[in-house]
Amino acid sequence: MPHALLDKHRQTLDSALTAIRERGYWSPYSESPSPKAYGEAAPADGRAAFEAHLGRSFELDQPGQSGWHDGEISPYGVELGVRYPVCDPQALVDAALRAMPQWQAVGAEGRVGVCLEILERLNRRSFEIAHAVMMTSGQGWMMAFQAGGPHAQDRGLEAVAYAWREMSFIPHEATWEKPQGKHPALVMRKNYEIVGRGVGVVIGCATFPTWNTYPGLFAALATGNPVLLKPHSQVVLPAAITVRVIREVLAEHGLDPNLAALCVPADREAAQALFRHPEVRSIDYTGSNTFGHWLIDHCRQAQVYAELAGVNTIVIESTDAYRAMLRNLAFTLSLYSGQMCTTSQALVLPAAGIDTDEGHKTFEQVGQDLAAAIEVFLSKPEVAHAVLGAIQSDDTLARIEQASAGAMGQVILAAKALDNPDFPRARVRTPVLVACDAADAAHYSQEQFGPISFMVRATDSESAIALAEDIVRRHGALTAAIYSTREPVIEAMTQATWRAQVALSINLTGGVFVNQSAAFSDFHGTGGNPAANASYADSAFVANRFRVVQRRRHV
Repeated sequence: MPHALLDKHRQTLDSALTAIRERGYWSPYSESPSPKAYGEAAPADGRAAFEAHLGRSFELDQPGQSGWHDGEISPYGVELGVRYPVCDPQALVDAALRAMPQWQAVGAEGRVGVCLEILERLNRRSFEIAHAVMMTSGQGWMMAFQAGGPHAQDRGLEAVAYAWREMSFIPHEATWEKPQGKHPALVMRKNYEIVGRGVGVVIGCATFPTWNTYPGLFAALATGNPVLLKPHSQVVLPAAITVRVIREVLAEHGLDPNLAALCVPADREAAQALFRHPEVRSIDYTGSNTFGHWLIDHCRQAQVYAELAGVNTIVIESTDAYRAMLRNLAFTLSLYSGQMCTTSQALVLPAAGIDTDEGHKTFEQVGQDLAAAIEVFLSKPEVAHAVLGAIQSDDTLARIEQASAGAMGQVILAAKALDNPDFPRARVRTPVLVACDAADAAHYSQEQFGPISFMVRATDSESAIALAEDIVRRHGALTAAIYSTREPVIEAMTQATWRAQVALSINLTGGVFVNQSAAFSDFHGTGGNPAANASYADSAFVANRFRVVQRRRHV
């Protein structure tokens, strides 16, 4: 049965393999929440499915259950009241290891077929997942649908495609024949078995509970490993729905559902014991530097794939589309209230200002115009709430208040609290824009997670590029950008990003934004600077999750 699933989804897999080779636009999952794509009943059914979870226990029938976890607080102020099973991590590890030989036995074809079926099932439940993502993470509806649903599924499929490609390079068997001159040739039959390394733990983050989770989840599963999905304690529902779907598909095809489990440890000590468990051989993590480095330093038995904090930079040297640039930046800095690992934080300009199609603009004028562009962009409440979403954590709220009060530099634009008519208790804030000199690096050179950005005054364009490179090298970044009408400047920035190993966007003025990343085409992170030691996705992201064990005999 699992092998039949590969035949069922072969066209999707082949198209994904073509996409990661050619890097053009492709997706099998519609990003439009349209009844034409998902069916007339899908929006209502998805909402009803989400609401059916509220105020109830989320049953998963996992081993070692000892209690329930609750306390999710929605950034929109909605009462969730969902309870999730708290299970003994050792019991989950033991059950996962018992399930592992059967998972290995179905082979790469069977595993990839099952993963493709799981992704299709998840796609059918995109509306339900979108509501869960929105109400736990604070994303706006459209982002929650796209990033929480189809785009996350794209990233999961991308990981499966890379896993399949790497595993397909290994033949199941081979005949080895070595000539011996006048003597009979040496002939051996050799077999090669792809074996998962062990239990994978995927640690979910609070802001992108599916998009940042699915790559590691599906990379581990496809390469033969059981997976324990450990969500953020305040953002559990999207992970719980995902695990339920995985377990259902496994059981339907005669496989042990304990290959995948939701792991909500009873306390911090139990969680840390799980991460250091000798049978845990891979850990995927997105989040703070402090905990990420703890994982790397203390979980030596596992390969840790970590996406950490960074400072994303934009050098603004000149532009021939000033108003379009400002509109693009206004959207970039507002999207999901800056609660994205790809959002730009440091906008570095020459102190003398920039040349534009509207004439020369001083440093101060660019700051004022950008602040005005943000205010205009967010002037319509329906646009503001759709784009901003809600603030996920109390810590982010505190940072916003601190920056707005002038503690991080000269305030160009202070944050405002907005009232969301659909969610009266929602925590909504507009962006903060602060000006400072390059020498005043205490605040702009460390990640200020949330809608906080800095206009940084550099001596000239050369020093602006040097500062951007230094920030990436020292503090890490997932994105960088430049605005310039001069090819030598663009080339200098290109060379700097090669050295610092960060992706570069050049003169974005249209419908593409620096903090967006397209699966199958854009590599999310390079693994080459302190912000991340891995990329979504490339061969390195999957190849170290399995081993090849051979056997040979004389013929």
